[in-house]
Amino acid sequence: MNAGVRSRLAMGVLLVLIGLVFLALQFSPSLAQWFQVTLSWPLIVIGVGALLLLIGLLTGAPGMAIPACIVAGIGAILYYQNATSNWMSWSYSWTLIPGFVGTGMLLAGVLGSKEYHIFRRGFSLLLLSLILFIIFGSFFGAFSFLGVYWPLLLVAAGILIIIRAFFPRR
Repeated sequence: MNAGVRSRLAMGVLLVLIGLVFLALQFSPSLAQWFQVTLSWPLIVIGVGALLLLIGLLTGAPGMAIPACIVAGIGAILYYQNATSNWMSWSYSWTLIPGFVGTGMLLAGVLGSKEYHIFRRGFSLLLLSLILFIIFGSFFGAFSFLGVYWPLLLVAAGILIIIRAFFPRR
């Protein structure tokens, strides 16, 4: 069976299963209490990410791990914000998105991606995301332990970029 047939088959099976779940919820309202969509709506976004990963696994496309991690990661941010009502955290939590891409690249590499340097690029994106998260989080007051010294993070990032400019990659 080729990849196109497997892809359509997997998508069809997933749509049938999702349709059956929603149909069961329509005819049995007591099942809806298990889902509690009002408080955990971001779990739907996380579920879509898991669904993308499952489609990638079923079709033999390890690259699907990248969008799956992005969608699930954004769902996790939304879940945190919904649970804590800390919606202002979006001013710095958006910096985690490159880290979600890096995580997806690492997962794609583990799942068998043939792309050259996928692990190095994935780790680079994770590191960049962490640095940006700390800098923006400090700027917007999320990390009070840094106090007035958060601009030193910008200085350190600048020094790192300057040093790397003198040692180009081969």
